[in-house]
Amino acid sequence: MTDNQKILDLAYEAGAILLENGAEISRVEGTMRRIAGHFGVEDESFFVLSNGIIAAGDGYARSKFIPIRGASLDKVVAVNQLSREVEAGQCTLEQIEERLQQIRAMKPKRAWEQVLASGVGSAAFCILFGGGFADCLASFIAGLLLWVFVLFIGSKHLSRIVSTVTGGLLSSMICFGLYHIGVGSHLSNMIIGAIIPLIPGVAFTNGIRDMANEDYLAGTTRLLDAMLSFFCISLGVALAFMLDENVFGSFLKLDPLIADPQTSSFLVQLIAAFLGTMSFAVLFGVPRNFYFDAGFCGMMGWLLYLILTRYSAFSAVEVMFCATALVTLIALLQSIGRKCPITVFLISGIFPLVPGAGIFWTSYNIVSNQLPEALNTGFAALKATVAIAFGILVIMELNGKGRIGKWIRKRK
Repeated sequence: MTDNQKILDLAYEAGAILLENGAEISRVEGTMRRIAGHFGVEDESFFVLSNGIIAAGDGYARSKFIPIRGASLDKVVAVNQLSREVEAGQCTLEQIEERLQQIRAMKPKRAWEQVLASGVGSAAFCILFGGGFADCLASFIAGLLLWVFVLFIGSKHLSRIVSTVTGGLLSSMICFGLYHIGVGSHLSNMIIGAIIPLIPGVAFTNGIRDMANEDYLAGTTRLLDAMLSFFCISLGVALAFMLDENVFGSFLKLDPLIADPQTSSFLVQLIAAFLGTMSFAVLFGVPRNFYFDAGFCGMMGWLLYLILTRYSAFSAVEVMFCATALVTLIALLQSIGRKCPITVFLISGIFPLVPGAGIFWTSYNIVSNQLPEALNTGFAALKATVAIAFGILVIMELNGKGRIGKWIRKRK
């Protein structure tokens, strides 16, 4: 293998690690081109799709299918740091190869950490959507057991579609069981919290960012993947209601979401937003030294959401847009200050705003034959999703080619 071929191979490996672990397309392409370009190799040799990379040049050709899956953002951060060092001339080819091998060998968060994070995240989001402390306990138990299933059964023995449907069914049935024995009083809030760990935050957020970067093919593919996951979660919840009806002989009627006064104070809500966001940072493999930043990002977005919801005349869509824009701006500033990809903070920080309640109520209304209400809740969830997308798009467009970062550096 010639030096040029080795350079292309190392750049390819760096890009593959990024794409496998939750980086957006523009970052994958940029990193590969920086590494190749630093060593004087043609940087137009790479073509990146949402689920694959093609490279060719100077007697070298390589392609690889990379399925869309979860995230391990600590690897994304590590490759990003390596590319900075390469650009600064601090690494030889042998050192790059060794570092990439070390990054690929990095282990995911320990199983007990992920299981605990899923439980805490479920409990926190139950509170955010109006549940009381007893409901929070039920969601915590369901979240724990859900992630045990995901880690040891779903991810190893089932396809992603079957795993997501089964996960939605399992977490909902656990909530049903706890509700029937007297644990919790707001079943809707319990289930909403329990299914939150299944929400495809990586595909959803990166799909929007790819669209913002005018990569419409990759963006559409990832957003469709996210929509499929939303549908699978809804199907699992719907099956749980049908099973409960068959077991108990009657369909369980639910009241609309009402915020429990125990947990509706700003203090409790902000603590829940911080812990919930930080929990998903664990599930997404964010480096430990960024947990606080991720939690802060999500908490500030939720604070603005609460203020505008309670004290302004803004519509739900306008509130969602403003809160998302703030989360994106904070994530951008954190990425500049921490010198790491914005994805690390944005994917976790946006989670409190994801329309998990809309997914639940659409499923419930369909199963209970309330089709007009199902259309209303489904359309409301769609509008919230569009508002989130535009909130991210606007801030990323304002940043352009690093405008905000350049402005901050000039001010210093």
